[in-house]
Amino acid sequence: MTALPEAIPAAAPVVDGAADDDAVAALPAGRLRLYVWQVPVRVTHWVTAGCIVVLSLTGGYIADPFLIPPGGSVMGTVRLIHMITAFTLLVSGMLRVWWLIVGNRFARWSAFFPTSRTQATEMFRQAAFYAFLTREHPKVLGHNQLAASAYIVLWALLLVETITGFALDGLVGAEPGATGFWWIREIFGPQTIRLIHHACMWAILAIALFHIYSCVLIDHIERNGLMSSIFSGYKYVSREEIVEARDGGTDLSGLRVNGREG
Repeated sequence: MTALPEAIPAAAPVVDGAADDDAVAALPAGRLRLYVWQVPVRVTHWVTAGCIVVLSLTGGYIADPFLIPPGGSVMGTVRLIHMITAFTLLVSGMLRVWWLIVGNRFARWSAFFPTSRTQATEMFRQAAFYAFLTREHPKVLGHNQLAASAYIVLWALLLVETITGFALDGLVGAEPGATGFWWIREIFGPQTIRLIHHACMWAILAIALFHIYSCVLIDHIERNGLMSSIFSGYKYVSREEIVEARDGGTDLSGLRVNGREG
């Protein structure tokens, strides 16, 4: 890898979304250490991932006890772990929703919901790349639109899981499911709610599996530290990527090189 430059010039002006030619030329060559994923994004990512694993295992046991005889104390402990994890996921989700409003350009709601024609068509171009129909993939520093759309679906599924989970928990008189979600049980009935809850779990696991595959693939192709960035927050991108990426531009105020602000 090309050695990291020692400094980076101050943010350059952008007119109509296109970087000034002088500003582009002023960007140093080689790879730049770009701060992409802020701490709340990384924390909620790993909390959500951990919760999905724990909820899937404990939920599977509650639905069909395995390995251990389903004694009262064992089932009670598993249910307790399941609900504590569910509340943890709920708090993490609330933090991520807040960060959709106050986060940087890679974390805000506009990075997930298509607000331009470019974003709307990007989802299909990225899908064509994953399907090996084209060698070119959209240049994006944060989430490409296909990944962003998958996240929206994931959040929707997690919301359904939360609602149906509380409704099922209310069957044994636990709150807030007993009094807060009785109407769901009245409308759908316990068996239908269980089916929805179970189906959503498998859909979430399928999205998670594709997420891992796509991250490994793009990390191998772009070689910009995508996999490590979810731990450190940094990607190592070229000046061309910064200038040409849909969510890039030399006006990036978050550029940091060797841990220093530009």
